[in-house]
Amino acid sequence: MKELEQLLHLFKPVSLEEMAAVKLMNRVDTKYMVSITELESILRHLQAHYYVQVVNNEHIIPYSTLYYDTDDVQMYMAHHNKKLCRQKLRSRIYGYTENVFCEVKQKNNHGRTKKKRIAIHKEEWQNMLQQPYIVRFVQQYIPYPVSDLKAQVQTDFKRITMVNYDKTERITIDTDITFYNHATCKHAFAGNLVIMELKQDARKPSFFKQVLFDMRIKPRKISKYCLGTILTRPQTKANRFKEKLLFINRLNNN
Repeated sequence: MKELEQLLHLFKPVSLEEMAAVKLMNRVDTKYMVSITELESILRHLQAHYYVQVVNNEHIIPYSTLYYDTDDVQMYMAHHNKKLCRQKLRSRIYGYTENVFCEVKQKNNHGRTKKKRIAIHKEEWQNMLQQPYIVRFVQQYIPYPVSDLKAQVQTDFKRITMVNYDKTERITIDTDITFYNHATCKHAFAGNLVIMELKQDARKPSFFKQVLFDMRIKPRKISKYCLGTILTRPQTKANRFKEKLLFINRLNNN
């Protein structure tokens, strides 16, 4: 991690306020899974083309996310079974900013994801569905009875956020990913896995995407909620994700 910090200090900084001004109106998202060693090589290629977000003089920001689902994890199963229209419900603490939100992610049958969210109090993030104003918000977007939803997988990770000089794409880089399941009380660690997500203006070329193509790194869809569910709830059906688990094991073994 020390070498990673040294690499990030070579990038020009961008503030949280400047990053918030980057609006991608016709956005396409692409995910990649790499090892920490591959990440360091990628960053060396990006240094002359991207800013890195700095918050409180820090380049690597801690995040905590708690996903809610039914007792039989119907939202996880909708993802596993490739249901086109599906939702995820979570509360998230955004690092050093102390911003906390209740968020609903909705995926439609065109593959587009829309996020709805409201600010909540930090002390509510692990029991948010006990608050009437949050229940009213969730009921607008989630088809399941709110009374059936329980805290499931908590994901803690460290995030690097970057934006290119042209302000046409953002990159999030998640490392040190750990999971705790509030239902099963099981812990898991993703090891050397790094999840990178490119959020780009669909009309613009991407230097980042070209770098990964040249390194023969292919896009791979991955959900931290689904991965955390598999690793901390062994009885859960996971046939569809076996190839991803094998790939993650290879990253960690190498």
